[in-house]
Amino acid sequence: MEKRGVKYHRERLGQALREEIETILEGELGDPRVGLVNVNSVDLAGDSRSARIFVNVEGDDAEAERTLQGLTSACGFIRRAVADRLHLRRPPELFFQVDRSGQYAARIDELLTRSKKRNR
Repeated sequence: MEKRGVKYHRERLGQALREEIETILEGELGDPRVGLVNVNSVDLAGDSRSARIFVNVEGDDAEAERTLQGLTSACGFIRRAVADRLHLRRPPELFFQVDRSGQYAARIDELLTRSKKRNR
């Protein structure tokens, strides 16, 4: 069982990371491979040494792959910028991942509506 203060700190740090990374991706990243990206959530590890950033990419799968490559190559820049802005001595290692939960939810809704129509 982890202490409540540690859990609260990790949640606040995750939220601050999400906001700062979104700001960096909107205006400061000049990589042409990175398209329209929204940061959905940040999942910090228990020791806060690594973070998985779930991003939503506008476009098809090829566009998502290019954007993910651009984000992976800019990982050091983003990590340093986040460390400077949030005054972190050891910023977490960043791992970007495309968030497909919206697509899964749309597919589940589609299947549910089909089954409702079929049962009528």
